[in-house]
Formats: sequence, structure tokens, C-alpha cells
Amino acid sequence: MARKEIHVDVAIIGAGTAGLNALREVKKAGKSFLLIDHGPLGTTCARVGCMPSKAVLHAGGLWQGEFGMDQGEQASPMATDKANQLWRAARSTRDMLAGGAAKRTVAAAEEHLLMGHARFVAPGIVDVDGTRVSADAFVIATGSQPVVPPFLEALRDKVLTTDTLFELDALPRTIGVLGLGAIGLEISLALSRLGVRVVAGDLRSVPGGVLDPEIAVRVTQHFSSNPNLTMWLGQKVGVTREGNRLTISNGQESETVDCLLAALGRQPAVTTLGLDKAGIGLDANGLPIIDNNSMRAGGSALYFAGDIDPNHPLMHEAADEGAIAGFNAAHHAGLHRFRRRTALSIVFSDPDIAAVGVPFDQLDLANVVIGSASGASNGRSRILGAEYGMVRLYAQRGSGTLLGASVFSERGEHLAHLLACGIQFGMTAQQMLELPFYHPTMEEMVQSALQDIVNQQGGSSDCIAGLPPLDQPH
Repeated sequence: MARKEIHVDVAIIGAGTAGLNALREVKKAGKSFLLIDHGPLGTTCARVGCMPSKAVLHAGGLWQGEFGMDQGEQASPMATDKANQLWRAARSTRDMLAGGAAKRTVAAAEEHLLMGHARFVAPGIVDVDGTRVSADAFVIATGSQPVVPPFLEALRDKVLTTDTLFELDALPRTIGVLGLGAIGLEISLALSRLGVRVVAGDLRSVPGGVLDPEIAVRVTQHFSSNPNLTMWLGQKVGVTREGNRLTISNGQESETVDCLLAALGRQPAVTTLGLDKAGIGLDANGLPIIDNNSMRAGGSALYFAGDIDPNHPLMHEAADEGAIAGFNAAHHAGLHRFRRRTALSIVFSDPDIAAVGVPFDQLDLANVVIGSASGASNGRSRILGAEYGMVRLYAQRGSGTLLGASVFSERGEHLAHLLACGIQFGMTAQQMLELPFYHPTMEEMVQSALQDIVNQQGGSSDCIAGLPPLDQPH
């Protein structure tokens, strides 16, 4: 039987968030296309990422409000039953969202969707389970997969990842978590708030990926008070099998748990693509070298988007990268480079942790002014019992141009977006102070931190900070 062959203007490998945004741009350009995916359809965000984790965080908040925190392994049968009901409701929400994403994918691609595993056999040519596909340009948006270190392989029947956690029909009574980055912290908090006893460890000394030292102290102190969550920070954690359970230890303490969640990050899912035959340069890790403003690999006709960049595995970044990659693949003869949005990351830990713009460890502190505001001095925070919160803003010394921020606050997601807008548009602290701030709101912490920067810069006594004069004095 002759091998089936297909040629299109643009072939898109991967039907997740990045791939679908690329598809939109290719269709707008009127190019012929093929969307290739090995399944299951539905984006990483909807199936195993940001949406199910937020659904479980919401479930945990509901359970905590009804039963309180101090339950652990002694949770009553009624509390345990309610926790499992909320867990199943969160899974149903996940199924609805993932199913909707899958249906939209099929509708967008129509007859141009090819299910199968793609592998490059030569530059410009991939084999998809026996079908040869050639294209003038490719968008590669194959997503990521969880990192499971080799020392856990022998325990694999007891090890969960974020790809498998949400397949559990019922909650474990106890669970160990390796990794307390953004996802590890969110899941640890969500499960602990559903009455699960959680023991979590990380080699890093601060949870949630926090870089600002002042914010780090507050985050660590606050979440260490959770009675259902033990955090071993800055310590190596070992895992051994004990019958049908696991024992995890930090060298001084040990606990026995029902299972283990490996939340050690995700890595680009490119190992089966045969990139060594794609005609592009690869780095020491076998990953392509990509221009982040065009998403192009070298001088090739290959464009990469989404979690291929392990430093920004975020849905909104994947959407932008997919659009850029799709646009350039469709207009390959005239390459465009695009300005990227201000970096923004949020841990929905309730209270939220957020980082905006230039991260703390990349600041030239000698040329930066840091403005701070504490929840203890904010009326809304005090009403909510959230005095632990803090906002830290980083501005260029002299000009006062805002560079970045770190936030730990109730409803911090909203503060982070406000700050991201100011940084995106190159505002100074003085200019951002001219925005309206309502009382009493959490946003007033931003106002206070901005005022702190202006004061440190030696604000003029001839004007009112935040209220520019309409005319010159007579």
C-alpha cells in the first residue's frame, strides 16, 4: 500500500493553547494547514493544569469554611465524605472545561485535524503514524510533561504527578509532596484545606518560588501555620516503601503517607519529535535555540511555542507565543518580531503570591528604589485579618520608572494585574500615583508603596504627589 502524503502551507504539531492560537493566525492568513495531535484533546491548562488546580483550591476553601482546618487523619466520616464530594465536583468541573476545549479544537480544525504521533524524518517532513506530512513552515507546540526523577521509578505505583492526580476517585488521607514551587504549593494547600494530611519538601528554602527576601519571610511564616501542612524547606527528602505505604524523611523527621505527588516541574515534551532530523541547531539539552520575539528556531521554517520554554510555562505566555509563531509561519517570507508583554506570575495560594516585571534576583539594587507597604497599615487588610500581606515595588533610581513588583496579599491577583499594566506602559511611580484609588481597598497598598518610592526620591514640596496641577501658579 502506498504511503499517504499530505502537503500544506503550515503544519501545527500540538493542539493545546499555543497550537490553537497559532491555528487562528494561520487561518486568518488564508493558508492551508494541518493540525496534528496525539491526544487526548483539551489543553494542558484545562485538563491537568491551572483550571483543575483552581477548582480544587475553591473546593478546599468551601470545606475549610464548613469544617475548619484542624482535621488531618482524624477527620470525621462526615467531613471526609464532604471532602470527597467537593473533590468529585472539582473533577467534574475539570471534565467540563477539558471537554469544551476538545470540542472547540475539533470545530476549529474541521477535516484538517490529524490524530497521531509526529516525528521528523527530514527537514520539512514529519511522519505521523505512517502518513508523510510536508509543509513550508511548522509550528511546534507539543507542551510539556511532568518531571519524575529516576529515584522514584521503583515507587511509581505510589507516585502521582499533576497529570494523574486529578484521576483519583477519592482523596487520600495522607500525601507527601516533593516540590513546593507554584503548583506544588497550590496543590499542597488545596489538599490540606480538604482535610488531607500533607507533608511537603523542597530543596529551596522558600515556597512558591518567591525571590524577594522580605516577601519570602512572610510567605514562609504564614503557610507554616497550617496544621494540616508540614513543610520541610531547604532539606533533601528521601522516600522508601513501607508495605502498602511510603515513608518520607528529611533526615531528622519522618512520616508515613498513602502516596506521593511529584511536583518537581515540567519539561518540554520534545523527546519523540526527532528534532535532530529537523535541520535546526539544538542546545546541550536537545532543545532548539529560539528567538523569543519571533519564536523562530535559527534561520529555519520551524517556530516553537508554549511550554517548549521551560522558564515561562504559563497559559497566557503560551497563547502569545502561539499567536506569534502562527503569524510568522503563515508569513514566513516576511518575518516579524513582536514585543512581549510584561512578565506576570501568580500563585493562587489564598493569600496570593505574585511576581511582576523584573524579578528581584535580576535587579541592579544599587540603582533601584524599593517601595513597601504592609497589610498592617492597610484598612481593608485589617478588616479581613490579613495584616501579614505586603507589596514591594521596584523603581529605577532617579527616573522612578517602575521595573517590577512582588506581592503577598489577599486578592493579590488583582494587585498584580494593576501593577503589570503600569509596568507595561512604562509608568513612573509619580504617574501611577495619579490613578484613582478607592478606600478601603487592597489596592491602597499599591498606592502606599508608590508614595514610599516618591518620598525616597525626594518628592517636591511644590506639588501634591498624585495630583498634578491644571495650570502654573500665578
